[in-house]
Amino acid sequence: MNLSNDLGRRIVRKGMRLAHTVWTAYPKLRECNVCGWEGRRFDSDEWHPFTICPNCRSQVRHRLMVGALADRDDLSYARIIDGKTILHFAPEPVLQNVLADRAAKYVTADFLRDNVDLRLDISDMHPVGSNSFDVVVACDVLEHVPDDRRAMREIHRILSPNGYAILTVPQKDHSALTYEDSSLVTPAERERAFGQWDHLRIYGDDFVGMLESVGFQVAAINEANFPEQAVRRHVLFPPVLSQHALATNYRKVFFARKAVNA
Repeated sequence: MNLSNDLGRRIVRKGMRLAHTVWTAYPKLRECNVCGWEGRRFDSDEWHPFTICPNCRSQVRHRLMVGALADRDDLSYARIIDGKTILHFAPEPVLQNVLADRAAKYVTADFLRDNVDLRLDISDMHPVGSNSFDVVVACDVLEHVPDDRRAMREIHRILSPNGYAILTVPQKDHSALTYEDSSLVTPAERERAFGQWDHLRIYGDDFVGMLESVGFQVAAINEANFPEQAVRRHVLFPPVLSQHALATNYRKVFFARKAVNA
């Protein structure tokens, strides 16, 4: 083994990592509104270039949600989150850090995971009483659920009057109707049809109507609800559109309120 060559390679690798770190850090063109990271650009994934925070791994949907809670009076932390009881399905660490400290009671849930407070089927929450939570958060969960309409009804049931469900789902760009086909059962078939092997549908613009049909009043938040400068700086919209046929380029966050008389 040539120690001098090995040392040289390690020095080169460290130098390249340092150069990459410096290059991505300056100038500070982008800022994550979730964790406060600043740098030249965000990281990429296989679907969307330059949309992932290098520090907390937030995605567009998370930053849209936090942007609405931080900047909109009608959907503010003070109105919806602070001092409330929150049930968070499939909890992402990036949102747990945002929500838990503000809530009076913060409970995590999942149907498959063990590292949560409640092992719970979102479409059959019989262990949870009606009007039990002020907020239900479920980001990109309903596309995995066999009976998503029943899940929507269950979310509505367990929310207190004027409580909010904060939801996101993948939506095929410019598609009016949700597409699902129960005959597609193999992972390969589902990946081709819905974009991911464990998805059971890909939603269209009719998602709002689904929520309204079970009694919700819905505000759909996207990049158009924010100043252009904030959209660019916080990357509330993909700077490069994905060319994947099933990509969700036009992300929305749905704030679904349970009306007082519901």
